[in-house]
Amino acid sequence: MSTGDPAVLDPRPDNTEYEHWPYNFGQFSPDPEDRKPPPETSNPREAPSESNPFESDCKVDIAFLMDGSWSIGKRRFKIQKDFLAEVSQALRVGPAGPMMGIIQYGDDAVTEFSLKQSSSSSDVKLAINKIVQKGGLSHVGKALSYINKHFFSDANGNRGSAPNVAVVLVDGWPTDRVEEASRLARESGINIFFVTIEGPDENEKQNVVEANFVDKAVCRTNGFFSHPIKSWFALREAVQPLVKSVCDTDRLVCSKTCLNANDIAFVIDGSSSVGTGNFRTVLQFVANVTREFEISDTDTRVGIVQYTYEQRLEFAFGQHNNKADLLNAIKRINYWSGGTSTGAAITYAADQLFSKSKPNKRKIMIVITDGRSYDDVRAPALAVHRKGVIAYSIGIAWAAQDELEYIATDPDREHSFFVDEFDNLHKYVSKMFENICNEFNSQPRN
Repeated sequence: MSTGDPAVLDPRPDNTEYEHWPYNFGQFSPDPEDRKPPPETSNPREAPSESNPFESDCKVDIAFLMDGSWSIGKRRFKIQKDFLAEVSQALRVGPAGPMMGIIQYGDDAVTEFSLKQSSSSSDVKLAINKIVQKGGLSHVGKALSYINKHFFSDANGNRGSAPNVAVVLVDGWPTDRVEEASRLARESGINIFFVTIEGPDENEKQNVVEANFVDKAVCRTNGFFSHPIKSWFALREAVQPLVKSVCDTDRLVCSKTCLNANDIAFVIDGSSSVGTGNFRTVLQFVANVTREFEISDTDTRVGIVQYTYEQRLEFAFGQHNNKADLLNAIKRINYWSGGTSTGAAITYAADQLFSKSKPNKRKIMIVITDGRSYDDVRAPALAVHRKGVIAYSIGIAWAAQDELEYIATDPDREHSFFVDEFDNLHKYVSKMFENICNEFNSQPRN
């Protein structure tokens, strides 16, 4: 915990005015010693319902990032704890449904309890009651980096089959930048939600470290992932809307899946033996495979190299960041014609594409050739395998089976295919897609 005058450390509004406001907010009441007895005429709120309308399909792993900074004050910190307890009750936390953990952040972030430490809503409530305010500044960016690196792991109870969700509660605004940390978290498949309480008004925006920080952080900027709350005393109204959002798994589009977690390089033979018509057939195959994936700068990215004796980068990863543009770019590729140096093309793809691949993307190379290479393919293929590239080979007509197996990642039967003629390429679109997804789904998801 840091020392000194919080007002000097943090330019956000002082919280002392709240210390004198009357409380009668049901579960959001202050500690028992501070509570005044309600008048006999008051109607106490009913206990929250234990039913969860989303229980049947609400299987998500959720990290709640709670604000422990000095600006929040003692009473608002208590309101925040009560809010999280009520959210857990509405979620019906359990192994067959949603699981949740809590990280408190201030100057630094700390895990209060992980996904596997509380297996029911009652366990969560008991754990929340024990949380003590950290103090410090409101370093949300640092907290997002922390959960991306440390929270969603198998050791902490991450289930792999459940989408990862991070819900950030922030009083006012962060005191550090969130854009880069959020981008990395999204690219790791974390769906980021923001609950901002008493955000900056027009006069306060000059104090904000990063303008439009919510839009820069959330999974999508369509409003679904942001819940602005005007007052701490209205926070309880966000319980059901938030639960509905995090349980709407169809809209958790930042989840890392086989559809959106790849950098895919197509290495296409443009030699004279292919011919113009067959080359168009190859491009149609590439387009049909590409069509199966979610394409954007933070989802799957596609790059293409065409080769003969020489190599040509048709376009790089991230150059076409939506599916329509990408498919049009594939259609516009011109047939080159020449010899066949597949080994050099693999090395070229490694240098021009995979060297610029994002660290949390699966690197996939798909080599399509119709003949034996004039150069060695074994050493270049081994080099990219060692760099973590998953290599597929597709041979057509006169392609050499031994070279296809050298190029392909083991086991060969799942990564190498042979087609007797170009017109039969289309039969392998679904097989290629299924193998990519089966391989992804068989890996541990950290």
